[in-house]
Amino acid sequence: MSKNGKKIRIFSALEVANICGVVNQTAINWIKNQHLKAFTTPGGQYRIYAEDLLEFLESRGMRIPDELIELTRDSERRTILIVDDDRDLNSMLREILVRKLPEYEVVQAFDGFEAGRLLAENNPVCVVLDIDLPGIDGHKLCAKIKEDPKLHNPLVISISGLDPEKDGKQIVEEGADAFFPKPLDFDALVEAITDKLH
Repeated sequence: MSKNGKKIRIFSALEVANICGVVNQTAINWIKNQHLKAFTTPGGQYRIYAEDLLEFLESRGMRIPDELIELTRDSERRTILIVDDDRDLNSMLREILVRKLPEYEVVQAFDGFEAGRLLAENNPVCVVLDIDLPGIDGHKLCAKIKEDPKLHNPLVISISGLDPEKDGKQIVEEGADAFFPKPLDFDALVEAITDKLH
């Protein structure tokens, strides 16, 4: 089964009930009362798309199972966001990622404010984030990315031409998954993204 042309996982009402720790009838009531989006099979059984279940859990502040995050990440999120105000480096990195990781769409932001908009629009699976940014610095942006449940904890690869010892240690403590000093080792950076996403 697919939605928007992409294969995604579909849950039964009973599976939803088990995930949420409630009885089957409660899940059915959520569907009947239109709190939880669902469709019916020819046999009259309710079925729920993974992304609709995720939206329901988020809207009610309920715990989101890792399996569901992985499913929606794999099925919907195929974007890498590069955030760096150095336009030449940003474009060079984009060309390399497009060539080496053709299964991903690569989008670019040149400051923290633009990054915020593109994060919301694309819900990227990975963010390559320069620490020294105009608008909002990379430290604040990294914390925001990691704290926002709507972004589902994307991979954050931080980069910087500043003090690699101080900045690298600090940004990893703030939640970044990896740090690379400038000038960048592009091969190592691509390898880190590949290792952590696959």
